[in-house]
Amino acid sequence: MEFSALPDLASRAFGGGVVHSSDEFFAAADHLLLPDPPGHAPKTFDHRGQVYDGWETRRRRTPGHDVAVVRLGAPGIVHGIDIDTAFFTGNYPPFASVEAVELPGHPGPDELAAADWVEILPKSPLKGDSHNLYPVADRRRFTHVRLTIFPDGGVARLRVHGEVVPDPELLPKVFDVAAAEYGATVVDCSDMFYGHPQRMLMPGLARDMGDGWETSRRRDDANDWVLVRLAAPAVLRFADLDTSHFKGNAPGWAALTGIDAGERTFELLPRTALRPDTPHRFRLAKAPEVTHVRLDIYPDGGMARLRLLGRADRRFLQKRLGR
Repeated sequence: MEFSALPDLASRAFGGGVVHSSDEFFAAADHLLLPDPPGHAPKTFDHRGQVYDGWETRRRRTPGHDVAVVRLGAPGIVHGIDIDTAFFTGNYPPFASVEAVELPGHPGPDELAAADWVEILPKSPLKGDSHNLYPVADRRRFTHVRLTIFPDGGVARLRVHGEVVPDPELLPKVFDVAAAEYGATVVDCSDMFYGHPQRMLMPGLARDMGDGWETSRRRDDANDWVLVRLAAPAVLRFADLDTSHFKGNAPGWAALTGIDAGERTFELLPRTALRPDTPHRFRLAKAPEVTHVRLDIYPDGGMARLRLLGRADRRFLQKRLGR
């Protein structure tokens, strides 16, 4: 489904966490939020049985169900849910539901238990060893979700795909407006043969060469590029172009162009030489507020991270939050 291309708001990569689970006898609920796809090693046992890369509860012998409460790493509007039961075949839950809530601050288990939860996915059937994809129609902003499985069993991953909507009151005056955790997203690119450019916008340092954007080798006279919609219209000051891990395949040069709401373009960084496996920082040319930035790399290659530091339009952020 289309929503699966949106960021996973619950991902551990954004700082998501499990704040409560009713049971995790066979496998910890924290696995639900790991950004990597689940793996499996058959006939690998510990003192509690087969090892699973997911959340697995014990077999219920009394009425009831199991729950896991998740703090979204990036609060926002949920467009769809993926309840991934990969490798759970004879031990997956036959049904699941998801509720959501928006709470300020850092609520604990007691506050969350007393909250007014909204059902965003009614009790729905699950298939084993499958991605179970369900669209969500509610367009309110949420900070937490609660996964309920009926009656018990194992789930490998919970993906909560949607739009990031940060609270502007918690953001500094100058911040990375190209950060996925604040709502920036890639809207177009020339090539993503080896890696999706959205990875450049993720938090933290790239773990390896696979944790970035990399294009195929060009055999023509053109160059590769990516277009980023900023988290908010902003006046940009600095850019970080990080080629870490890209040693024999870093771009030779790069340029940055800003685009405003009227589709006017502004040169922010002229074509500039890059070094392999190097975090670069550049001061950008003075320009009006822009909504999008195009990164051109010459002629091709890989980029680990893109950061664009600037002063964002607070009115835009307040409007997105509905204030």
